[in-house]
Amino acid sequence: MIGWGDVYKVVAAMAPLYFALGLGYGSVRWWKLFTPDQCDAVNRLVAYFSVPFFAFDFAARIDPFALCYRVLAADALAKLAVVLCLAAWASTAASASARCGGGGGGEAKDRAFSWCITGFSLAALNNTLVVGVPLLDAMYGKWARDLIVQISVVQIIVYFPGLLLAYEARRAWGAGKQQTAAAEAASDVEESGGGGAETPARSFWPLVRAVWMKVARNPNVYAGVLGVAWACVTNRWHVETPSIIEGSVLVMSKTGVGLAMFSMGLFMALQEKIIVCGAGPTMLGMALRFVAGPAATAAGAVALGIRGDVLRLAIIQAALPQAITTFVFAKEYGLHADVLSTAVIFGTLASLPVLIVYYIVLGLIRC
Repeated sequence: MIGWGDVYKVVAAMAPLYFALGLGYGSVRWWKLFTPDQCDAVNRLVAYFSVPFFAFDFAARIDPFALCYRVLAADALAKLAVVLCLAAWASTAASASARCGGGGGGEAKDRAFSWCITGFSLAALNNTLVVGVPLLDAMYGKWARDLIVQISVVQIIVYFPGLLLAYEARRAWGAGKQQTAAAEAASDVEESGGGGAETPARSFWPLVRAVWMKVARNPNVYAGVLGVAWACVTNRWHVETPSIIEGSVLVMSKTGVGLAMFSMGLFMALQEKIIVCGAGPTMLGMALRFVAGPAATAAGAVALGIRGDVLRLAIIQAALPQAITTFVFAKEYGLHADVLSTAVIFGTLASLPVLIVYYIVLGLIRC
């Protein structure tokens, strides 16, 4: 049974995060303490130092030989369910558009695939590390914190590269269509030609190489991999981390949550509006983030026999705020950046009451 004391403990754990976020927002929007260039410098500090050390610190503390594989499998099953649902919708939408003459089959498929990428980002990728660790620690204790770190590490080293691969595939598909159009135009001009021009096929390997180059520049991936590797060493051979190394990591790790939320406030303040994509896409994004994602995770967890507080944790972590990395990718590839921006900003602001409601309701339900 969830009491008011439990709710207060959760609010007390989350309030400092929103305090840091408010300071970041006010320092730009109200007090004009930072220019956009200075905000970019703060963001780089967070991206290249604070959050990677924070990720390494927690990843190095898990026991890789005692992972909760069922929870990780349930998370993977939920993401697979989201992909299959989006693929089915995309196929139906593209077919319907083609039958109605809505811009041609190719354009319809391109739009459907683009929304599949955005839909997956909204429903499946969340802020597990910065928000999830303190929140779930306050809700359920140390075991929940260790479990959310496991989910976060898998997201960093598996799902984000997978998202990049989808973006690169979409870019390659667009480039291929441009090459096809150019080849057809050249064939029309050369009336005396013998068979027309051939369009070079874009193999899958350049996509993998492009994704690998982007992943190789992401310090969070290094932090997650090195943290898990060091955890394997310490738990396999019972080696203690030297105090000089532990202290050096901690001095940066302790800045991770505060500076990350402060940077989020800077990001919000630099936007012209909180909601920049209209009411329809905003409601769609919130529905995918706070309803579809948790529902898919609940289904996957129940299918694998997960019950009790572990099931509650799995559902709540699926309703965490939107990962800001998804907006970074969307902006880089020019795909629905306004939708992801709104999801990050509005979702972060709305997440506290939503998560508290999930916590109370799930505490009342016998799982």
